Amino acid sequence: MKTLKKVVLLALVLALAVSVFAGCGGKDDDQTQQNQTAGKVDKDTADKDAEADKDAEAATPVAPKDGETYKVGVLQYLEHNALGAANEGFQDALNESGLNIDIEYQNAQGDSSNCQTIASSFVNDNKDLIFAIATPAAQAVAAKTTDIPILVSAVTDPADSGLVASNAAPGGNISGTSDMNPIDEQMGLIVDLVPDAKTVAILYCSSEDNSKLQADLAEQTLAEMGITAVHKTVTQSNEIQSVVASCVGEVDAIYAPTDNMIASAMTTVAKVANDAKIPVICGESNMVDAGGLITYGIDYYTLGRMTGEMAIRYFNGEASVGEMPIEYQDQDSLQLAINWDTADAIGITIPEELAAQSPRA
Repeated sequence: MKTLKKVVLLALVLALAVSVFAGCGGKDDDQTQQNQTAGKVDKDTADKDAEADKDAEAATPVAPKDGETYKVGVLQYLEHNALGAANEGFQDALNESGLNIDIEYQNAQGDSSNCQTIASSFVNDNKDLIFAIATPAAQAVAAKTTDIPILVSAVTDPADSGLVASNAAPGGNISGTSDMNPIDEQMGLIVDLVPDAKTVAILYCSSEDNSKLQADLAEQTLAEMGITAVHKTVTQSNEIQSVVASCVGEVDAIYAPTDNMIASAMTTVAKVANDAKIPVICGESNMVDAGGLITYGIDYYTLGRMTGEMAIRYFNGEASVGEMPIEYQDQDSLQLAINWDTADAIGITIPEELAAQSPRA
């Protein structure tokens, strides 16, 4: 009997021990889980704080550095007169500011991989500010840094291009100037010059977001005028001649917005169109100089100077880049440009009210 009691007692002791150890193990597991959860919360909080600090840093105006030199990188997407004028205006504004500024200019020659390489170089060099001319250049730089301030120009709609939260309140580290055209006025030129026009070709590169935006706006305006729009798109420059040739006998006029690829090959466009007596209404005056017929538009040198003045405000500590809204050229400063040689070549008569705004030289 005593042996049985001892066995029962031993069993109870063992059961109690197992229960105690099990309870201790559960408490340790719960504590471990709590510690892991707390650690994850702490990490998430730290990540959010770091991101907030990063945004705050980008939003803070720079303090003027007396006697020091600011390093500015300029990335131009490709070589053509409008983008070159924007660069010239920007650099003139900075050079006249009295600030010590070291400008490094690079041209990507229309190559996306070059854009990426140059953008990385500017970021690695820790530039104080980067100026990106044209949408592909701006997008390349924006993908490389959220810390270095970026100003853009020759970008039709920075918000539509995904560069800023909104054009009115960019936020972050990007702002600049838009080259949005007065499209309604430009479409009005078609009616002035070709009053019986029924069909208009819109010529642009399909891979440029801002060109597509302008094309859609032009199509909408033309539809309101009772004119049919035909989209004529290219993907590379060697297609331009054949695409313009396809307009012959199909359209009454061609509209070429401020598209980088078309602008850089405007002499080719003009040669084919002018031989066929098709008037080309352009997005900006340099395209008219290259053989297009007419435009009512902005001045890229002025646009560049406006962007340079934004940079000066930033360097002087007046505002962060993200606090400055996207700026537009004053509509009152828009100019009419006519290529009179082209008008003579295609046999078109310029109405007197237009001729008075851009007299024959």
